[in-house]
Amino acid sequence: MISFTLNPSPPQTTTTFLHTPFLSTPISLTPTHKPIKPHRATISSIIIPSSSNPQQPKQQQQQSQQQKLYQPFRAPLTQSPIPQKYRSLDTTARLDVLTNRLGVWYEYAPLIPPLIQDGFDPSILEEITGISGHEQNTLVVGAQVRESLVQSGVDDYILEFFDKGGAELLYEIRLLTNNQRADAAKYMLENKFEPSDAQELARAIKDYPRRRGDRGWERFDYTIPADCLAFMYYRQALEYRESELRVSALEKALSVAVSDRAKEWITKELEGKIQGGEGQGRGGGVIDGVKVPVVRLNLGEIAEATVVAVFPVCSAEDKIKGVEEAPWEYRSKGDFGIVEADKGWKRWVVLPAWGPVMGLKEGGVAVAFSDAKALPWRVNRWYKEESILVVANRGRKEVTEDDGFYLVSSDDELKIERGATLKEKGCTETLGSVAIVVRPPRESNDELSPEDWD
Repeated sequence: MISFTLNPSPPQTTTTFLHTPFLSTPISLTPTHKPIKPHRATISSIIIPSSSNPQQPKQQQQQSQQQKLYQPFRAPLTQSPIPQKYRSLDTTARLDVLTNRLGVWYEYAPLIPPLIQDGFDPSILEEITGISGHEQNTLVVGAQVRESLVQSGVDDYILEFFDKGGAELLYEIRLLTNNQRADAAKYMLENKFEPSDAQELARAIKDYPRRRGDRGWERFDYTIPADCLAFMYYRQALEYRESELRVSALEKALSVAVSDRAKEWITKELEGKIQGGEGQGRGGGVIDGVKVPVVRLNLGEIAEATVVAVFPVCSAEDKIKGVEEAPWEYRSKGDFGIVEADKGWKRWVVLPAWGPVMGLKEGGVAVAFSDAKALPWRVNRWYKEESILVVANRGRKEVTEDDGFYLVSSDDELKIERGATLKEKGCTETLGSVAIVVRPPRESNDELSPEDWD
C-alpha cells in the first residue's frame, strides 16, 4: 500500500475522495478540488507532496523521513527540451498528459523529471499515471538519446522510425557516443531491430575497443556497426569446440560483416586457411590446428553472467597431487543453488557459462599457472606477462585426438601436450583433457571520456 500526506484542510471544510484504478487507496481532496477522472478526462486537482508542507507536525515529518529511508530508482534529470505546447501547463495538466499519453512518447517523456524534482516519487507517478518506474526511466533516457540524434543532424526518416515504440530501442544505445548512436540508429532502421537486437549491437560496439590484440581484431572496421557485430559473432564462433556450432556462428558473422577485409578474414576462417595466432578464442586464433579455446575474461563479465560454473583450483606447483586430490563432484543444489562438493577444498573459481565450461559435468579442475610457458604453442609476449588458468576434464584421460590437448606431468612439472605428440611418445593416459585456457581480465584505456556521455 502506498501512502502519503496532503496539505491539511481548513477546519470547516469537508472532504471528498479521489478514486482511480491506479491508486490502491483513495486520496482525500478538499471541495476546491475536482475529482480526477484518469484516461479520458483532464486532471483538475493538484496532489502536493508531503515534503513540501512546512507546517507539517514534527512527528509526521519524522515518520515521513523514516518511510523514505529506502528510495526506488529515480529517473535521471532530462536534457531533452519540453515541447512548447507543454511548457505552460501546470502540475495537474502535466499529470493528465502522462496519464492519457497525450502526444508522442518523446514529447511527454521530458515531463517526468520535473515532476520527480517537485517531490513526486516514481512509485506515486506510477499509481497516478499507470507508467511503471522502469518505463519512466526508459522514456526519459530514450528521449535524451533521441535529442542527441537530433543535435547530430540525423535525417528525419531515421528519427521517424523511433516515433512509435522507439524508447526501448534508443535506451539500449545510451552508452554509445553521439557519433556511434547516429550510426547505430541508422543500422537499426535498415534492419528493423527489436530491443534485444539493439542491446546486442550496443554491446558489440562498446566491447570492440577492449578487444585490441585479439585474433582478427584489426580486420574489422570499428566505424561500421555491422562489423562490430560481426566481430562479436566471430569471437563467439572461436569459442565453440563443436565444428557445427563454430561453422554456424562464422556464417552468421559473414552474413553481417560489411567491410571487404572482414568478409575475407571470416571466409578464410571458414575454409581453414588462417595460420598463425595464439590458440583459439577471444585471446587468439588457431595455430597448427590448435583445437582448444583461449579466452580472456572480461572485467565484470562474471557479475553480468546469468549462468556460471564453479571449479576447484589447484596450483601448478602442487603437481600431480593437487590435480588428483581436488574434489571430483561439486554441484549446486536447492532453491539457492548452494554448491556442495564431495570433499572440503580451499580454492575455487567462478567462470561464465562458456560452451566448453558447461560441458564439464564432473571431474573438472582448474590448474593455475604463473605464466603460459606450459602451453605447447607460441603465445608471443604474454608468455611472461600473464598467469593463466587451464580447465581440464579429468573424466577424459585417454589420448584419443591428435589435435586435442592434454594435461600431463613431465619432468616433475605440469604441462600441456598435443595428442599427436603424446602418441608419438607412447603415452595413452593423462591427467585429463584440456577444455579451455583462461587469460585474466585486463584494464582497458578505451573507455569513453566524460564528454562522450550524455
